[in-house]
Amino acid sequence: MGLVTAPRGVRLGVDVGTVRVGVAISDPHGILATPVSTLARDVAAGSDLDQLVRLVSDHDVVEVVVGLPRTLRGTAGPAEAAARAYADQLAGRIAPVPVVLVDERMTSVVANRSLAESGVKGRARRAVVDQAAAVGILQTHLDRLRSRG
Repeated sequence: MGLVTAPRGVRLGVDVGTVRVGVAISDPHGILATPVSTLARDVAAGSDLDQLVRLVSDHDVVEVVVGLPRTLRGTAGPAEAAARAYADQLAGRIAPVPVVLVDERMTSVVANRSLAESGVKGRARRAVVDQAAAVGILQTHLDRLRSRG
């Protein structure tokens, strides 16, 4: 059996929070992740999921990468269960486009630190930190795909 390679195409990265959802997108060659937007989390009506479905369709996305928040010890916590449930809901709405879960430990911390070091303060930082975390999640996944060959 030959090596299975990931299809070329645009990928979407998603950082799921309780209040906001950060979104990033890759180039079609899978080299670079860039920020797209921060969506307000809408548990009641699901408008955030509607917006993600629209992005998947508009950009012919081949895969969605959702960050899986693990504890620093690598164990599951309540945030992980919420992210899995969100990914399942999204997968049901965008099938057959696959949704993959990737470890996102420390992405928000790194994103916050990078933005702070860049001089982005307070409210402005909160507005983009979820996008920056989504970029980190997606870029890590893209780098892993490329390293596999």
